[in-house]
Amino acid sequence: MIHGNVFTIHVTEHDAGKRADTIVASYVSGCSRTLAAALILRGEIRVQGAVKKPGYKLKAGDEIRGHIPPPEPVPFEPEPIGLDILYEDGHLIVINKPPGLVVHPAPGHYTGTLVNALLYHCPDLEGIGGKLRPGIVHRLDKDTSGALVVAKNADAQECLASQFKSREVKKTYLALVHGEPRTDSGVILLPIGRHPVHRKKMSTFSKKGRAAETSWKIRERFQEAALLKIRLKTGRTHQIRVHCAAIHHPVIGDDVYCTRKRGKNLPKNLSLLIQSAPRQMLHAWHLEFTHPVTEKKMCFESPLPNDMDSLLNALRNV
Repeated sequence: MIHGNVFTIHVTEHDAGKRADTIVASYVSGCSRTLAAALILRGEIRVQGAVKKPGYKLKAGDEIRGHIPPPEPVPFEPEPIGLDILYEDGHLIVINKPPGLVVHPAPGHYTGTLVNALLYHCPDLEGIGGKLRPGIVHRLDKDTSGALVVAKNADAQECLASQFKSREVKKTYLALVHGEPRTDSGVILLPIGRHPVHRKKMSTFSKKGRAAETSWKIRERFQEAALLKIRLKTGRTHQIRVHCAAIHHPVIGDDVYCTRKRGKNLPKNLSLLIQSAPRQMLHAWHLEFTHPVTEKKMCFESPLPNDMDSLLNALRNV
């Protein structure tokens, strides 16, 4: 029984043995399992009048009572930042993120982010994790462009996050890299973790690296450069950039992982052209996932941004 934000659930034999947070999330609309767990720990949701753990195994006849507090506003301000929208409905929005746009506010970037833009653009946002905010289920680096999906409510966020965790989401990138790979395709299987010295970087030599898999295929060859189509099986921080650097074909324009001067022995016009890249030439080109409500397969392709398209055209004419 649910009245507004107050609810009572009578546990049946069918639900006996299941976790308390799971049952609350399945019966109470707009309450994710994460939010249910937090409210159970705070005592705002109780079983038989007692505070239990989120993983408490329910018994037939148990009574769950609680209320869902109204979502709190986040401390970030809505900002009228233009968005290139590939798709939108009441549950999610798919953005073609331009290079240079930070996804989430963080120290040094509290304004001018994608979250600020979404807070302005989406007045229909529902509470996620007890706060009025968009549900960021995956991210792109500031200088990486391309397709990115964002949830508008807790149910959509939980479903999309589960798809990312179980690797059901298909992500394909285009990367313009230094050099000419000897083969037309390959798979990189190197663990990724924090760099042992430079803590803001990732590395394949970390002592606590996590398994990472990147498959790549040549899409187009140039003189001392190649356009790769890249599929990620895992989603580690900076994975493509780190893996490309590890096989000695770093992403053009990547000042973090392209550590040595490239193109010294190239013709001057080609060397200047490659060095003119304003940022890492990495683009999230294709994104596939299952819609959290309709369960339809959703596929999106994000057009190349002008800077990357221009550089590719220039390389074709060298």
